[in-house]
Amino acid sequence: MQQELETLLTAAFKSERAQARRLAALEGIADDTALQRILEQASGTLGLAALLATRLQAHAAEAQRKAQKISDRQQAQAARRVQAVPASAWRGWFDGSAHPNPGKLGIGALLLGPHGERIEVSQAAGHGNSSEAEYAALTAVLQAALGVRPPQLLLYGDSQVVINDVLGTTPVGARGLETQRATVVALLEQFNDVTLRWIPRHRNGEADRLSQLAIAGWVEEEAIPPLAD
Repeated sequence: MQQELETLLTAAFKSERAQARRLAALEGIADDTALQRILEQASGTLGLAALLATRLQAHAAEAQRKAQKISDRQQAQAARRVQAVPASAWRGWFDGSAHPNPGKLGIGALLLGPHGERIEVSQAAGHGNSSEAEYAALTAVLQAALGVRPPQLLLYGDSQVVINDVLGTTPVGARGLETQRATVVALLEQFNDVTLRWIPRHRNGEADRLSQLAIAGWVEEEAIPPLAD
């Protein structure tokens, strides 16, 4: 009986299931009995068995279509990932911090090569605001990358302000950052193949850690009292 009920529930439309619940409550009959009566009425001269067969076939076809759609999407995503990171490409992440904002700047950057190469940048960068810190970090990772001249470079950062400013995706450039933008653009022009992409902050952990490390080191240095003469 349980299997029959599941078959009826699978074949029934949402409105028919609602009608069956009302019928069961009104007449005090079992749910499967009520649903069977509703579906028998819907089948008309076709008959319940033929109605169930037709609907279950359509249900299976729809499930297969959805599964194929998911599979196609996953394959497309996998293809994009493979295409996005060729075997010879270097990848880089950058992040800048201001404590407070504006305040002391710390920058962090990480470069990873295709054969296990790893280059880290973690340093103080003067005073300014968070966007200036992000630009300083982007400049630093580009300068570090110039030392290895990768055939292809993929850079990731979590600052939409800076990335949109560099890519020119906003109608008006960020005010006060014209000099920084010009410096970065000049560096980008020295690479044969470089791509700049935004990522959410939680995916930029290593660069953030390095920038915070730079801030912490700066604070510690200032906290050390000068030696007495």
